Amino acid sequence: MPKINVVAPAAVAAPEPSNITVSVNPPEDPNLIRIEVVDPNVEKVIFNVQARRALNGDIMIFDHKDIDIVVMDAEKKVVAFAKDLMSEVVYGAESRLMEHLRKAGIIEYDSIQGGNVYGSLEGKIHESKELDAIKMSLYQISQWMDSERPAMEALEAHDDMFDDAFTTPEAENSTELGEVPHGEEKGSIKKHGMFSPYHYGRYTY
Repeated sequence: MPKINVVAPAAVAAPEPSNITVSVNPPEDPNLIRIEVVDPNVEKVIFNVQARRALNGDIMIFDHKDIDIVVMDAEKKVVAFAKDLMSEVVYGAESRLMEHLRKAGIIEYDSIQGGNVYGSLEGKIHESKELDAIKMSLYQISQWMDSERPAMEALEAHDDMFDDAFTTPEAENSTELGEVPHGEEKGSIKKHGMFSPYHYGRYTY
């Protein structure tokens, strides 16, 4: 007789039959049938974040053009660091991140401050008994990254266009080698016939 494993949220009314998913596990365990009860009142949110996990469990996000973001698990705070050099552009990105997290209810209003590393900005994550604070922080950071991505792509495209203008210019903005004839003197500064600044009363010939 097969075993039945039922997974259902606690204190939820019995859903409609259409909300029940039945799946049979792989052949290595043919006696186990999994029945999953889906709660129609719970909305699943799926998002992608390109991040790395440090040895102490901190989550590091390096995708932004100007700043690096670290979600500290033990300290329960979000810290933004300058990626290269501190500037008004870097501080603007850090301020926009903290303002987004503050309005989303992720970090405490009065906890936004400069960190112990020069050019960093940090905020303390709210405590929650109902939701996973770290996952909610990552979700809101991913939302903020999506809002920043069009501007970052536009700046990157502008830099590429600027480089192409120098490396592979168009025909109207370029000159073939040898097309400009050589002359004894070029420009407005004459090489000969000028008063010598190093020999008083003498001219160069």
